[in-house]
Amino acid sequence: MSNLMRQAFADTMLEIGQKDDNLAVLIGDISHFILQPFAEKCPGRFYNIGICEQTIVNMAAGLSKVGFHPVVHTISPFIIERAFEQIKIDFGYQKLGVNLITVGSAFDYGTLGCTHHCYDDFALLKNIPGMEIIFPGSPIEFNLLFKQRYDNGLPTYFRLPAATHDVNLKKEQIIFGKGITIKTGENLTIIAIGSQLKTAMLSVAPLKDIGVDAEVIYLPTIKPLDGKLILKSLAKTKRCLVIEEHGKYGGVYDDVLRLVSDVPGMNVRYSSINVGDKFIHEYGSYEDHCDKLGFTPENIVRKVKSGL
Repeated sequence: MSNLMRQAFADTMLEIGQKDDNLAVLIGDISHFILQPFAEKCPGRFYNIGICEQTIVNMAAGLSKVGFHPVVHTISPFIIERAFEQIKIDFGYQKLGVNLITVGSAFDYGTLGCTHHCYDDFALLKNIPGMEIIFPGSPIEFNLLFKQRYDNGLPTYFRLPAATHDVNLKKEQIIFGKGITIKTGENLTIIAIGSQLKTAMLSVAPLKDIGVDAEVIYLPTIKPLDGKLILKSLAKTKRCLVIEEHGKYGGVYDDVLRLVSDVPGMNVRYSSINVGDKFIHEYGSYEDHCDKLGFTPENIVRKVKSGL
């Protein structure tokens, strides 16, 4: 995982923990060294439960029930997939608040193989009523969005990526539930999720060379979706490409199709770049997987040339 995002997580916990005595952090035997400043400054509110993910969720529910704002932190598949039933019942059904903060999103832990991948987390969690989903692609996004939502009494998921998108955002642009128009354009809307904003921006110049003026929309919040921003863009461009590190089903692309299907007369062409309907059996780095799966500027251009 990116040292930048991990450090932003630890720094934010320390910052808020010293101001709010109700913030408690529970981890699954990861990030314990970088969270030591929090443990020292906030005694009695830091717990390393080990690799007992269902138990971590149950304990966090107990803390939430008595007024704490719990943070649950470990690798994506271990908490979202392994402990999904506990998340659904303990927080969704009982309407309790929790902050699920994961690392290893999608295929970030590519060198450790498919057991450490998670490209169905959005699809799973979106079906829990009240669940909020946030995918910050830079440290400032995590810091500001966590501050906006951590004590809201709802289950909120923060998926922290290994790579940052390296696009400078203004603080006033980073608002929960709002997308950001990074670049305006006329005849193609690229909806970029997480780190893939960088890929989208790298495609702007080569797209311009073939006569395509791309509008780039970035969505730090996955649920709720900023439908107003998306519809405004698609009404102008009439073409949409969603690029996201998620499986074929249940990601943002599905949300966009559902959104537009409710609007009469929206004649839009669609395509997407995603993980697909498959497991990634190969081992390799994050960059290796991006290349093999088509998360590249070159593939964006190919998609457009092929008829998008």
